[in-house]
Amino acid sequence: MSSSLRPEHWSARTKRWPLRTRLVAAQVVLLAVVCAIIGVATGFALRDFLVRQLDGELRESTFKAGRGLSMPMPGGMPPSPLDGPGFRPGTLVLIRLDDGVVDGRRLPPDFSDSVRLSGDVTEQIQNVPADGIARTVTLDGELGDYRVLSLTTPSGAVVTTGLPMADIDSIVWQMGWILGGVALAGLIATSLAGVLIVRRTLRPLERVAATAGRVAELPLHEGEVALAERVSEQDANPDTEVGQVGLALNRMLGHIGGALQARHDSETRVRQFVADASHELRTPLAAIRGYAELTRRTPDEVPPQIAHAMRRVESEAVRMTSLVEDLLLLARLDAGRPLGREPVDLSRLVVDTVSDARIAGSDHEWRLELPPEAVQVTGDTHKLHQVLANLLSNARTHTPPGTKVTTSLSIVDGAVEVAVTDDGPGIPEELQADVFERFSRGDTSRSRAAGSTGLGLSIVAAVVASHEGSVRLDSRPGRTTFTVRLPR
Repeated sequence: MSSSLRPEHWSARTKRWPLRTRLVAAQVVLLAVVCAIIGVATGFALRDFLVRQLDGELRESTFKAGRGLSMPMPGGMPPSPLDGPGFRPGTLVLIRLDDGVVDGRRLPPDFSDSVRLSGDVTEQIQNVPADGIARTVTLDGELGDYRVLSLTTPSGAVVTTGLPMADIDSIVWQMGWILGGVALAGLIATSLAGVLIVRRTLRPLERVAATAGRVAELPLHEGEVALAERVSEQDANPDTEVGQVGLALNRMLGHIGGALQARHDSETRVRQFVADASHELRTPLAAIRGYAELTRRTPDEVPPQIAHAMRRVESEAVRMTSLVEDLLLLARLDAGRPLGREPVDLSRLVVDTVSDARIAGSDHEWRLELPPEAVQVTGDTHKLHQVLANLLSNARTHTPPGTKVTTSLSIVDGAVEVAVTDDGPGIPEELQADVFERFSRGDTSRSRAAGSTGLGLSIVAAVVASHEGSVRLDSRPGRTTFTVRLPR
């Protein structure tokens, strides 16, 4: 059996059909099975009725042939009963006298004089028991199936009469063709009507699915979401199966809307707290840095231990100030505060940023690829500079000395792309999905020379998104590329 015709393959294929197709197909198959059962049962019943009717006619013909049989005259058989009236075309009669004389004849279709049966047919009929029970016998030659009955007359002669079954088979086949044609027409009509009925019946389900589809297209992952989509009242009737689905979907959407609102309120409070805390921390951190610097400028001699401690205090204060500034920037971006919108010479910005990175990371090899003409975009110069600085700092911090870092600027499909590529160890695949998340680090695979807050790449993603752009990561061992795409 072909693999495509196996039951399990056929079942798996039909499961991918639309619901309306499966319903119509099931309806048509069920009706076809019913029609087939009715047709077969009708055919057998009709054939049995016609055979019983033929058996009755066969008995009459046998009795008639027996009554027309006179006593045999010396030297031969009496005249054949078929030479008289009252027999249908194709009737055959075989007479066996008690002295062993046998005579078999058949009435032709044209009602002419009866013809003698062949020896093979005569021998077949002689084997029929003379018990008065009708039997179906297939005769040699072109005679085909005959219904045969054999009786013994009071005179001792055996009379065997046969009637052809061809008419019965013809009627049964004709009735079968008629029933088949009617069933086929009924199946076609049922299929067309079923398509219309099922389509109309499933329209409420389609509307429920359309509502779910519209909800699926909403940006539910960020910001305040107004989840106003609901299934209409006519499709949320609890008395119907589809209405129960619609009602359950409405309840679920209500719960989801409440959860999204609670999440948004919580995120708003957290962002506000971060913004307030960051803002409040800037003043004490500035004071700490100021007092630490003051100790270095005092003319009095400071013990070495105290000097070292104050340098550490100043260093950590600088680091904390950078962290606070990053948190404050993210809070402002999350709040949707507008950025500056001015022409930015991105080519010059890339050159300046790479120059700064070369000074900060002299142990790396820095390369620059720029188009021949200057490239400009519209945006915030300071924030775009921070994006490039963070990407280059990320490449410097998380790669070993001697790593080659290439910064390229190009125009692709009407947009500006800035790519920072390094030939370092790469980022493990399991960590790539989270590199733009806040406080995410790739320390398990990429060496670094200094500490990191884990906010650099999240700031890159937030600033680029605020410029209606995108950033993507492609990393494998020996090549890591961050590509920033901005509208031109």
